[in-house]
Amino acid sequence: MPAIVALILMEGGYEKVSEIIKVKKPVYTVDHALKEVANAIWKVAYLKKVTSNDTALMVYKGFIKLVKSHIIRVEGESQYIDKAMEIALRYGVPVYDALYIAQALVYGELLTCDQIQARIARELGLAYIS
Repeated sequence: MPAIVALILMEGGYEKVSEIIKVKKPVYTVDHALKEVANAIWKVAYLKKVTSNDTALMVYKGFIKLVKSHIIRVEGESQYIDKAMEIALRYGVPVYDALYIAQALVYGELLTCDQIQARIARELGLAYIS
């Protein structure tokens, strides 16, 4: 799960993600994260019925506020797709997971709640926080 999803849904590790964002803001992500966050919110509201639609929309709007305020900076994934494809093929991870690693290679650090992404970052010599 992307760290931003953990933060927005207040799932495992979100406290650490929150603290890191406060210290390191802005944090960067690829635009695929917008879809992942929206889908995760939809899933807890619509499929799992953990929250109401109104609460889900409020949470989503809070996330968008972080993006619009540039606390979370969103970049187009197209600039990272070639490197992501290489990473995906080399390490056997989905391209959409590899996008975050490819972007982190540019910025020098990966913030992740995903142990596979953390392992790949370590193997690539990339600093990571998990």
